[in-house]
Amino acid sequence: MLAFSASASALSASALSASSRRPGTGGAAAYVSLFTLSGIATVLATRAYLAQAGYPKLGGGGSNLHIAHMLWGGLLMAAAVLLALCLLGRAARGLAALVGGVGFGLFIDEIGKQITDEPGYFYQPAAGIIYATFALLLVLSRLIRRRTADPARLTAEQRTANAADLALTGVTSGLTAEQRQAALRLVEASGRDVDRALVRLLAAVPERAPAGRWRSLALSWGPRCVAALRRLARTRVAAALAVVCVLTEALMLTVWIPVDIVSGELAADPQRGAAVGILLCAAVSTVLGVAGLARLRRDQATAFRLFRYALLVDVLVGQVFKFTVNQFAAVSELAIDLGVMWVLSVHLTDRLSDHRASRSPVAPRPVAATP
Repeated sequence: MLAFSASASALSASALSASSRRPGTGGAAAYVSLFTLSGIATVLATRAYLAQAGYPKLGGGGSNLHIAHMLWGGLLMAAAVLLALCLLGRAARGLAALVGGVGFGLFIDEIGKQITDEPGYFYQPAAGIIYATFALLLVLSRLIRRRTADPARLTAEQRTANAADLALTGVTSGLTAEQRQAALRLVEASGRDVDRALVRLLAAVPERAPAGRWRSLALSWGPRCVAALRRLARTRVAAALAVVCVLTEALMLTVWIPVDIVSGELAADPQRGAAVGILLCAAVSTVLGVAGLARLRRDQATAFRLFRYALLVDVLVGQVFKFTVNQFAAVSELAIDLGVMWVLSVHLTDRLSDHRASRSPVAPRPVAATP
């Protein structure tokens, strides 16, 4: 769990860094991702720590005093709001997203206590609710990124606002050459007075100081590691393993759960409804996976799209029920599913690029003039 928490925090930082270099997004998707992933890391770290410490109470075992960590979460979320209200610039928003995410993680971790009269911290459906909440936040981040990634889809006012936001960053902390060019591309073709003023402001803001040693190492090695992982994901072995994982998991659950139902093993299980939900999701994933397998030879782009849909059904819906049944033991399976999802996405992107390249018109070769 702690390893997953550390990787989630690293992903948050990389997402924020990437978005700061991307024109037109305003960083919104990266801040939502940072908020979400820091919340995930907090929940996992909190659960791991409390399990190791034996779920201690403030004041000792004989004390009735207990300050729920939901309250500390509320305080941190209030601190995040104050940071966003009182400070300017992207660094302040990034800090607010991080602090707010930690606070939200502490808050949502105790949701079981608020929805049942039982000793709610160990209420089984709580893990599924927590997972569903974070999954929806990540979907929201993805939708924001898709909506704002292309500056051509933004209105003139939105392009001006994004350029002004980058200019504000330059006033407070300087701009890199890439950030300056990204902001200028948003407004330099405009004839509006406000955009012409922004062009002059962007030209006047100072250059950002060179990155420190460790940041420079991270910036240089990060893209290399990602490129190496992409090369590994593009191999046929990785693609075959990903497809086998999708089909095997779906088929096993589609067969295994009905056998347990018929044998009566699920009769006394308090989470029978969650088991049925897992079965329905597995059945849908099986249909999509088999359909993708049937299309694999003649249309690989469609096949990999179907494989990814099959896995998305499990990740976005099926995992909610799996966390309800197995609680946080489902984290390991989710980590594998996310790795498989990345491999499928790499292959789908490559197939779509090949398809677009094959359909693009080829310029005719010039004909040599005859004497």
